[in-house]
Amino acid sequence: MDYNMVERQAKQHAQRGFTLIELMVVVVILAVLAVAVIPNLMDRPDEARMVKAKQDINSISSALQLYKLDNYNYPTTDQGIEALVIKPTDGPEAKNWKKLLDSVPQDPWGNPYLYLMPGTHGDFDLFTYGADGVDGGEGVNATIGNWKIK
Repeated sequence: MDYNMVERQAKQHAQRGFTLIELMVVVVILAVLAVAVIPNLMDRPDEARMVKAKQDINSISSALQLYKLDNYNYPTTDQGIEALVIKPTDGPEAKNWKKLLDSVPQDPWGNPYLYLMPGTHGDFDLFTYGADGVDGGEGVNATIGNWKIK
């Protein structure tokens, strides 16, 4: 067999392409995979927001603990978590105030975190009402608070 003949056969075979049936099989397989995978991926953003809210609450709670160590008390409800970013001008004086956060964070749904001092569940309550912005609820709409995260 001569070399040129083998080369021609290889080129003809490479140019053959896919048949319509082969393409349809690939499209059907992709469609089945999409139907199976996409619903699972759609829940992930909600889960990620809930995890982020819990992490934020833990971080802010830690900053509040440091605030208390430096100033001998937590910020009042009126001072809020803003006292971790800007020195409070009202209420108990923060004699040893230090900036503990770069900015006042919002929850993953774009709402401010809520802060009460004294809290009903501990020294302070730090929480978000979740996606729906209403107390209670389940799943992504559940209230997430520092008393629930330990």
